[in-house]
Formats: sequence, structure tokens, C-alpha cells
Amino acid sequence: MSKLVTIYGGSGFVGRYIARRMAKAGWRVRVAVRRPNEAIFVKPYGVVGQVEPVLCNIRDDTSVRAVMSGADAVVNCVGILAESGKNQFEAVQAEGAARVARIAAEEGVTALVQLSAIGADAGSASEYARTKAAGEAAVLEHMPQAVILRPSIVFGAEDQFFNRFASMARFGPVLPVVGAETRFQPVYVDDVAKAAELALTGKAAPGIYELGGPDVASFRALMEQMLKVIHRRRLVLNVPFFAARIMAFGFDMLQTLSLGLFTNGMITRDQVRNLANDNVVSDGARGFAELGITPTSMASVLPEYLWRFRPSGQYDAIKDSAKNLRT
Repeated sequence: MSKLVTIYGGSGFVGRYIARRMAKAGWRVRVAVRRPNEAIFVKPYGVVGQVEPVLCNIRDDTSVRAVMSGADAVVNCVGILAESGKNQFEAVQAEGAARVARIAAEEGVTALVQLSAIGADAGSASEYARTKAAGEAAVLEHMPQAVILRPSIVFGAEDQFFNRFASMARFGPVLPVVGAETRFQPVYVDDVAKAAELALTGKAAPGIYELGGPDVASFRALMEQMLKVIHRRRLVLNVPFFAARIMAFGFDMLQTLSLGLFTNGMITRDQVRNLANDNVVSDGARGFAELGITPTSMASVLPEYLWRFRPSGQYDAIKDSAKNLRT
């Protein structure tokens, strides 16, 4: 019988790519999510019955254990960028990661991959970064042989980074950003999934890997590159951190006072704290080179999914050609 992997958050942005790779490798894949009915799209990744979405709440021991039963390997991709309701940083990224690792050790799971993030730091001013670090520490405490992947900003067709700003660029002459000079090292989502696959199949040594793509650029430069891809001219305007903190405070308070009826999808105070720090691979850190992976460039991928934000969408190139014919 083929091996079984349980992927917590397996229908999310990175999780679905890991699920697809593991299915292609011949594994049975159990996709553990809060809303299985919304994760049906993962089933065609394999043959009938090979990939199955199942109900799981990472904040509950019984739920986590039930979907891990019989698994040979486990991946934890669950994480949040902003708090909402019961999904708090501590509960999801620290306690949730610890729960998965502890139960994996108790169940005799042989391989565990924890998806963390560059910038995870127990001493950080950001609760997101602190709880990522706490989750890593708990994973290594219970599963010392685990592999922890720390990607920079992840890009791909379903990302919430380039897609979000490309959508914003359709309206108005200005594209505001917080931390315009903060540096990032964007990494292609399937490269992260390949790293996870190597870890799950025993082809990567245990430990922490920081994953960054071949391009290191400031937030401003990334937005300018994105604007070239979508054929739009916009002024990339840096929002000073003091102004960003005021705006974020207002949005956070509105979410609190509305008792969750309003969800802060703009920017939070914790995100402002994160944007004050570079998000690049540390000197001397293990990464793609040690995994034998050549990272994919942004230039080779961004046009494949950002074309829909061009003024004429898929017909933009045709219209340009037509202009040349008229002259």
C-alpha cells in the first residue's frame, strides 16, 4: 500500500502545491482543513480516492489526532497573516504547531515538515514572527528530526501579494506601499513544495532551511516590476511608518469595536512591524542550494498569471501589435 501524508492546511496556497506533488509521487494525501467542502478542488490531483479533504481544527487535540491516524508523514502549512476571532497568532502558529508535532511524535510519524517564515524570531516586535519562532521551537522539541522551511514572500498564480497589488493598480494613478525600501527575496510556490517533497521522502537532512528566490529587491522595485508586467504606469508612493501605524491602529480598532463584523483586510499594526525588517535569506543559512533546487525567477512566472490585470487583459499584446500595423 502506498504511503500516506496528512497535510494540515493542504488546500491553502502552498499546501495545495505540496498535495499535488505528493500525489504525483504516488502517495495517498489527506488534506486536513476547516471546510472540506471548499477543498474539493484538490481531489483531481490524483486518481479516485487518492487525495481526500477531511475536516480538522488545528486548535483541537482530538481533531488533529483523528486526521493523522495511520499517516507516515505530516506537513503543517497552517498560518495566518492577521488575527480574527478565535484564530489568534498564539493559538494557531505556536500552540497549533506544537500540537501537530506532539501528536506526530506520539503516533510514530517518521517525517514532519513545518512551514514557517523568514524572520521567525523569538525576540521580534511582531507577534507573527514571535509565534512562528515559538512554533518552530515546539516542533523541534517534539520532533528533532523535523524539517522547517522558512520561505520569503511566496509568489504564484494564487498568491495574495502580486495579485493584490496588481488589482489595486487598476484604480487611480498612485500605488501606496508601506516600507518601500524593505527588501524581499520572493520564492516561487512550487519550489517551496519541491523542498517539502524532498523532506517528506527522506532526501533532505533535518533542520531549518531558508528559502529565497534568485531575485532580491526592495518593495518598491517589486511593485515597479509588477507594473511593467501588467502594462500600467503608476506612482509607487511610500507610506511612512508613522502614518502606517496610525492607519493600522484605526483599522484594528474598527475590527475590535465591530466585534469582528469588520475584518481588517487592509493592514494591521503587526504587519507594519514586520514590514520594517528585510525579508531575505540570512548569511550562512541552509537553503535551496543544499536541497539541490535551482529557484525559479519572477520574470519567468509573473506574466503567466498577472496578464488579467492588463488594461485589455489577454488581448493587450494583440492591441499593441494592431497599433504597429496602423502606423
